[in-house]
Amino acid sequence: MTSSSSLTASPASILHEVFGYARFRGPQEAIVEHVSGGGDALVLMPTGGGKSLCYQIPAIVRECRGHGLTVVVSPLIALMHDQVGALHEAGVKAAFLNSTLDWNETQEVERRMLRGDITLLYAAPERVTTPRFISQLDSLMERGKLSLFAIDEAHCVSQWGHDFRPEYRALTVLHERYAGVPRIALTATADALTRADIVERLQLEEAKQFVSSFDRPNIRYTIVEKKEPTTQLLRFIEREHAGDAGVVYCQSRKRVEEVALTLADAGVNALPYHAGLDAAVRQKHQDRFLREEGIVMVATIAFGMGIDKPDVRFVAHLDMPKNIEGYYQETGRAGRDGAPADAWMTYGLQDVVNQRRMIDESPAGEDFKQVMRGKLDALLSLAEASDCRRVRLLGYFGERYAPPAPPAPPVSIEAAEAAGTPGQALSESGSIFRFSCGNCDNCLFPPQVWDGTDAARKLLSTIYRVHQQGSFGFGAGHIMDILRGKTTEKVTQFGHQALSTFGLGAEFSETQLRGVLRQLIAIGALEVDAQAYNTLRLTEGSRAVLRGEQTVMLRQSVSTPSERKPKRERSSRTALPAAAVSLDGAAQARFAALKAWRAEVAREHNLPAYVIFHDATLAAISERAPSTLADLQGISGIGSKKLEAYGEAVLGVCRSL
Repeated sequence: MTSSSSLTASPASILHEVFGYARFRGPQEAIVEHVSGGGDALVLMPTGGGKSLCYQIPAIVRECRGHGLTVVVSPLIALMHDQVGALHEAGVKAAFLNSTLDWNETQEVERRMLRGDITLLYAAPERVTTPRFISQLDSLMERGKLSLFAIDEAHCVSQWGHDFRPEYRALTVLHERYAGVPRIALTATADALTRADIVERLQLEEAKQFVSSFDRPNIRYTIVEKKEPTTQLLRFIEREHAGDAGVVYCQSRKRVEEVALTLADAGVNALPYHAGLDAAVRQKHQDRFLREEGIVMVATIAFGMGIDKPDVRFVAHLDMPKNIEGYYQETGRAGRDGAPADAWMTYGLQDVVNQRRMIDESPAGEDFKQVMRGKLDALLSLAEASDCRRVRLLGYFGERYAPPAPPAPPVSIEAAEAAGTPGQALSESGSIFRFSCGNCDNCLFPPQVWDGTDAARKLLSTIYRVHQQGSFGFGAGHIMDILRGKTTEKVTQFGHQALSTFGLGAEFSETQLRGVLRQLIAIGALEVDAQAYNTLRLTEGSRAVLRGEQTVMLRQSVSTPSERKPKRERSSRTALPAAAVSLDGAAQARFAALKAWRAEVAREHNLPAYVIFHDATLAAISERAPSTLADLQGISGIGSKKLEAYGEAVLGVCRSL
């Protein structure tokens, strides 16, 4: 392994010599320089943006300067294993302490830590705050060998975040006990409320904040109305992503099992993953997903954090998440390599009902529930939107989307916003056009919008009259039957055909009315009584709609976008990855041979193939057709240790063709 003392202690040299990259991306350089110099930082950077380098390079820099150990706090065993493996491949002294180690292995890591033989140590928050670990940190601190604390997945400290973990709250001890040691907290997802909570809980008031763009332009966002979700999913995979790696999220363990079985029966290489499976089975499935190609993991949200697989081509949600943060975090696991990827979701009225019920039935205080309802409403607004989804998604995180050049000279964005048209601008003629990202379903296939106010008033009036009659306990289906004039057995049984609203909404389809109900629940004009079999009840917010003081605009129900849009140019099961598509015939042959060699090395090292070399690195090697070690220098992803370890083998593969 490369000795850190042999390195030039500058971030740029370490980036090149250790990790094999010529230049930093985005705000990485500013973050690395700040933290290397001993500054505290809060970093918000999207999945795939290169967060790890923001603490790994400062750790190496500071050790070269004599500061000692960096402790990386992470709740993710999978991430610990893969990142430590990747650091070893790059020649960096790294280790982890977690439940996969036995007592003797744990003691050996602790001995190495105390004698200064580790640059980066990964550990879970509950271990970091134990008396044993604290005493070891005290020993290092006394000798001036405690360099940096990196707190990954920092949103876990906030009750407003999408993955709150109480054990993160105890990390305040790091600031209180080791005030002179710099800290960097990192997360991919946090709205303004969560960000403020992170700062307060981790006592990072003096930390410099680095907020990257949340935009992932390579991800196409598609949200469709739920009809037959498993069939819709299967059609989407077969049409868009046959043979690709992907993740499918479901809300329940039972649903995970059912969907995985259905996909497998249809020929998709699908595996289930949820907390109810045996730990050995979960690990086996996760390893297969990371190490094999074309695996589709069907999972609850128990799967995904810390998964660095770069070539996930799609993330699908069969059930609506709790909030936009969770949605963004999960969809961000697609397309980490920068190649085209899809974020696809189905949603329906029952999703809204279920999420509302979970909030209402939670033991949390009313203030917390109100915040959670607001977050759910924001997600529903994204789902129901008829304008650019990217504009809305970025706007939620406080970021203004920079659209392509409009078709006509616009008035300033400020003027458009002042006119009450966020996401739009005014042309000189006064007509309105929409910002278009060109890579979401609404921009590619703009939906029609209709005024659902009349339907909303009729629905609310029907519920009012049913209750006025003394009848309670009716759900959405029965209310819609009354309004549409359907003489079902239940309608006749309760005499609801005599209501003045019976048949008044015959012109509306069930699909349209379900859309109206979703909107009414979203804006608080209607609520679902979970204690009474999901029956519908009026609220104080119903009055404004009934009086005509509030309009209800909805997107017209259309066919599933994946059924209407042309297929993307994509590889087949046997074709090369996106990184190699532009190569000529001879270079593609080299790429295929290098890929086979990489797979064998990865198996020997018990690591995912991308830890050895990314596809982009193999493609660059294939294009250059190197004949000497000097020819390999400067290729992105080949640092000095990897050149030493694999250079001759790579040349051998290239020469054999």
